[in-house]
Amino acid sequence: MDDGSTQRSIARDAVRTDTPSSSIDAALRRPGDAVVRSGDAVVRNEFFVRHSYDVHFTRGLFEPANALLATCVGRAEPERRHKLFAVVDGGVASARPRLPGEIEAYCQCRARQLELAGPPLIVPGGEACKNEPAALQSILDALHQHRIDRHSFVLAIGGGAVLDLAGYAAATVHRGLRLIRVPTTVLAQNDAGVGVKNGINAFGNKNYLGTFAPPWAVLDDADFLDTLDPRDRIAGIAEAVKVALIRDAAFFGWLEDSAAALAAGEPAAMATMIRRCAELHIHHIATGGDPFELGSARPLDYGHWSAHRLETMTAHALRHGEAVAIGVALDTRYAVAVGLLDETSFERVYALLQRIGFRLWHDSLDARDARGRLSLLRGIDDFREHLGGDLTIGLLTAIGTAVDVQTLDESMIAGAVAWLRERDGRTCGQGGSQSCGQPCG
Repeated sequence: MDDGSTQRSIARDAVRTDTPSSSIDAALRRPGDAVVRSGDAVVRNEFFVRHSYDVHFTRGLFEPANALLATCVGRAEPERRHKLFAVVDGGVASARPRLPGEIEAYCQCRARQLELAGPPLIVPGGEACKNEPAALQSILDALHQHRIDRHSFVLAIGGGAVLDLAGYAAATVHRGLRLIRVPTTVLAQNDAGVGVKNGINAFGNKNYLGTFAPPWAVLDDADFLDTLDPRDRIAGIAEAVKVALIRDAAFFGWLEDSAAALAAGEPAAMATMIRRCAELHIHHIATGGDPFELGSARPLDYGHWSAHRLETMTAHALRHGEAVAIGVALDTRYAVAVGLLDETSFERVYALLQRIGFRLWHDSLDARDARGRLSLLRGIDDFREHLGGDLTIGLLTAIGTAVDVQTLDESMIAGAVAWLRERDGRTCGQGGSQSCGQPCG
């Protein structure tokens, strides 16, 4: 926290000028913590909470010689022995069957700093875990059984879905436990694992239940990426393309130059991509003015209104990143149709996504409801509700620059869908991935 003099200054500056001067000193009962504004009919309490956490990049996180985890746990109370409980993605545990033992051995080697509360809990991985109440309950049961308190730590190890699930559980037990995330996929390391949101799916909607709860720390261990299959590795790159398009034209140019290396999973290229993508996401959260999304704008959700709907429509046969790639292509094509973006820029976007390995079509894009409306368009309705009733969608005006709009023309969206279908019919089988689960060519 800032020192008391700084906080007192902030507090006094925050008092409205119409607050009677005689009441100011009495109102500031705890300088630095709160401002209480008094009037005839209202007492307003205003206080400031400062959040900070680091995102670390490492290898061999659970090797005894690597002090990073122990150091992060003890950063606020280095002389204390801290209790730790680990939740591990089942997919990660299958790929690295020795991992639970490695976690236990690490804590034993650093027993002066760490107390492992019990054996690591293995939970199902993938988006399905966010739809399964039993998965959440198993975590809650374990946290209760092992008496995890507000000074203990939950260590969540896995892909974005497991991080969301474990983070939601941690945020609700005792109104908030200390969470350390260990993202194990490209998508989680460059996007999902570095932010302040947690959530599970409910009522047919993605992340309907959730919290804003910043983690204690995020530890990106590149070793976990070595176990990913090509499809999952490629899927995570979609978020890098997305954030480059709306925030950093130079990064987009680097992605173009590095597309072949990224598609092949070349370690140096992947490390650069993950770090820059994470930096851009973190910078927006810290400086965008709305870290807990109280407003209606969601600039980091470019391409996501349709992506979330596609995930639901395909019963998550599409990976999140694959759906985002399609959503980015769709919104970028729409921006051309409404005159915001030039054709050359669109072709660069489409070509980059294809070169990385995405197929930018799925037959569910053509599905229609009983009224003949594209089923995809329900994603706009869901997005509007999620935003609080007012629709705000970001669209590109140039590579690296976006503008918010409040309406989308459904007929032009349908036209963009038709364009993607036609383009896919001409190019399918020429380098696109099998992400749709259907034959190419």
